[in-house]
Amino acid sequence: MELKTKIHAENGQHDLVITREFDLPLELLFKAYEEPELVEQWMGTKVLKLDNKKHGGYQFETSDAKGNVVFKANGTIHEFVPNQKITRTFEMENAPFDVQLEFLEFEQLTGDTSKLTMHVVYRSVALRDQMLQLPFAQGINMAHNRLQNIVNQLK
Repeated sequence: MELKTKIHAENGQHDLVITREFDLPLELLFKAYEEPELVEQWMGTKVLKLDNKKHGGYQFETSDAKGNVVFKANGTIHEFVPNQKITRTFEMENAPFDVQLEFLEFEQLTGDTSKLTMHVVYRSVALRDQMLQLPFAQGINMAHNRLQNIVNQLK
């Protein structure tokens, strides 16, 4: 099965570009990144903090069935322009990955479709390549599929 979320990673570069077209109006796609309740649903994680503004920040946490924290991530929001873009850092705690810089751009294609482009910059080529060794492409595609399905219900 072809993945709807596309990842473009050039050899020798320390960044990658992720694109996905959604059957959602621009405002609903953006809302999926803006509202904590929606983020929790499609990301499958608890949102501890989501302060959507310049110099704001966020914290996510996922626990297993026994209550043990298995994933923790946080970052700073550097730019937040509704229905257009979010610039933020992303850092996984207790993981061998360094902080990354993410540029999220939201684009209306038609009245009912929109596109998300994520430009992700890593500190080094090795760190980017390490991330790509994980089931990263399948994971982000699965999350975007959930986003599409959950936000579809808001139409």
